[in-house]
Amino acid sequence: MTAGRSILIVEDEPLIAMMLEDFLDSLGHTVRGTCDSVQCALAEVEKGGFDLAILDVNLKGENVWPVAALLRERNVPFVIATGGHVDPPPPEFDDAPVIEKPYTVDRVTPAIDSALAA
Repeated sequence: MTAGRSILIVEDEPLIAMMLEDFLDSLGHTVRGTCDSVQCALAEVEKGGFDLAILDVNLKGENVWPVAALLRERNVPFVIATGGHVDPPPPEFDDAPVIEKPYTVDRVTPAIDSALAA
């Protein structure tokens, strides 16, 4: 496992975000913040101060792709999180690690490691 990193969670379901935060804490990572909307996430990316983001694909009916694009522009790695009932990522994000919900520690760890190694 990669040493503890600062991670931004972008997830619109509070219980899922809290569970993911617990997993990340147990893995030795620090949660830099949690956003539940594209607008909030874009603002946090502008501020910076984190090593990686975990992005839920659908935030209150909005696609997260503008956030992914800004992260790419700033060379910040990210993991795409999906419930499995959405269209595949746009081709420019095909290489991003994907984690399917429900989250488990066994799924989170390799996705983070893969994003950081890219």
